[in-house]
Amino acid sequence: MASGQLSRDEALECSSSRHACHVMLYSDTASQLFGRTPIRHIVLMQMRFDGLLGFPGGLVDPLEETLEEGLTRELLEELGVAVPVSVEDYVESCFAPSHPPTSSSSSSPLILHFYVKKIEEEQIREIEKAAASTAADHGLEVLGMVRVPLYSTKSHTGFSCFLSHSFIGNARSQLVDSLLRLHLVSPGELRIALRSSQRMNAQVAQELRVALELTEKPRKQL
Repeated sequence: MASGQLSRDEALECSSSRHACHVMLYSDTASQLFGRTPIRHIVLMQMRFDGLLGFPGGLVDPLEETLEEGLTRELLEELGVAVPVSVEDYVESCFAPSHPPTSSSSSSPLILHFYVKKIEEEQIREIEKAAASTAADHGLEVLGMVRVPLYSTKSHTGFSCFLSHSFIGNARSQLVDSLLRLHLVSPGELRIALRSSQRMNAQVAQELRVALELTEKPRKQL
């Protein structure tokens, strides 16, 4: 088993740890971007309160509820609709990157449980509407739902641009692994997108340096 990875039973035996559950909701679609670029699949993520991209979900207490009950409760708060998640949707458990089992931090280690659930496209649309209108956490813990663009445009934007954004914890690797495992994106497409994303990040770093220099220069009085 990979470093930091746990079986479901091993994770639940860690009574002193905190637990958080998240889920990737997705569907197939026949929609096309601008009537010519197949979208193929809709994958939902969200912009968090901290400006990072992540999957819907949150902290659960296995002593008071099952992992799936806790995740379903979190989804209702963040999405505004009840999306039942079952053990069959479970994928993996691992220690959070910033909370390894050997951490000397005084806080309890955090274990992440990840799920993937396929639903219908109409359910995706219902979730998007409810998340912006009735979800208790909209505008607070969740700033908005976003779709992952699994396509590339002629200007080489789309998927590569999305991957260049900042993600919480291991959400990016969870996304990449799920896309490959479910054959939603081919390994070749993913490699191209990731390499392009690396180049974009280098360019963004340069742009940020220029912006920082502007803040350090004395400004003319109006």
